[in-house]
Amino acid sequence: MKRGLEYSNRYAGISRIGMTLLLCSLLGACAVPSTPVAVTASAKLTPPTPSSHDLRKLPPPKGKVVVAVYGFRDQTGQYKPQPDSSFSTSVTQGAASMLVKALKESGWFTPVERESLQELLTERRIVRALDGSQNKDAPEINIPALVPASVLIDGGIISYESNVRTGGLGARFLGVGVSTQYRMDQVTIGLRSVDIRTGQVLQTVSTTKTIYSYEVRPSVYKFVNFKDLLEIEAGVTGNEPAQLCVKEAIEAAVLHLTVQGLKDRNWMLKNESDWNLPIIQEYLREENNYARYPITDPTAEATKTAAVAISN
Repeated sequence: MKRGLEYSNRYAGISRIGMTLLLCSLLGACAVPSTPVAVTASAKLTPPTPSSHDLRKLPPPKGKVVVAVYGFRDQTGQYKPQPDSSFSTSVTQGAASMLVKALKESGWFTPVERESLQELLTERRIVRALDGSQNKDAPEINIPALVPASVLIDGGIISYESNVRTGGLGARFLGVGVSTQYRMDQVTIGLRSVDIRTGQVLQTVSTTKTIYSYEVRPSVYKFVNFKDLLEIEAGVTGNEPAQLCVKEAIEAAVLHLTVQGLKDRNWMLKNESDWNLPIIQEYLREENNYARYPITDPTAEATKTAAVAISN
């Protein structure tokens, strides 16, 4: 009897030692640094918006307008709601870069650097400081004068409204159903052109872009027998990037600003016959008819939007 107890105690001690070694090996394996995940997707150009395609369809100008952009500020004062950081803004702070890019891509404007003007002047002083300190055989350093702008482009992101419209819709039959929720935010851009010689405001434009977010959630809730319950849920969420929405609103503002300038004869077309092109006439009609758009019922429109999301 004693010999059996000794054997059982010995085997219990060996098993405890084995378990201890196994746990130590598992913890050691967890502590070993793993290889970082390789970057599989390469960086790509920012996807174009519908307004980006319209910018490239504009007919050529008689002469490009030299414009200066000193800044395109966030004037909304909006911050992201909790649980995000209270120091994170709702809209991008790089709207000036988007504006310069849109002006350049339109083919109608030649932007000159003004946002980093101090850095540019510093570099020019450095180049001038090199003049005279070169060898006698070195070529003379000539710095051309800065190009003055004739038009100042100014404005900013003037409004960001969150939860402009929210709602949802759902249906369930025999424990099988689907539901959807959506939310609409709005961002508004203000843009104006100013004659540098007189300070007169030539054109002013305001564009609004809706940011749409939705969630579709199918579910199954059924008893498979008397005691067992089956419950399955899934979900798909789609959010429009706020950065791309701001980009499209800026590009649309540049388009309207260009067409308004043509209408007011502030700049000219290379070929006057291009005035009848569809791209020009479309934005003219939008400008003339925007105050006469029919006012839709927001409840009916929201129900229609939710029904389309469920059907998709």
